[in-house]
Amino acid sequence: MHIVWFILIGLVAGWVAGKLMKGKGFGFLGNIVVGVIGALVGGFLFRELGIYPSGGLVASLVVATVGAVILLFLLRLVKKSA
Repeated sequence: MHIVWFILIGLVAGWVAGKLMKGKGFGFLGNIVVGVIGALVGGFLFRELGIYPSGGLVASLVVATVGAVILLFLLRLVKKSA
């Protein structure tokens, strides 16, 4: 059941990150992928910084969204330089 929540949070985080970054997004599946990878990136970064947010769903969504925004920023940098 955790994987379902992880995917749902990833979907929402990918969508929110797309809106925050003023992009067109990557479509339904692309947003899920960006959100899920962003959740992993956000979790890693927060852990490395010594930040362990508690708060369940909301905290998970914030961490995933921050990671997805960072991921989108990096993807755009790579795309512009190519």
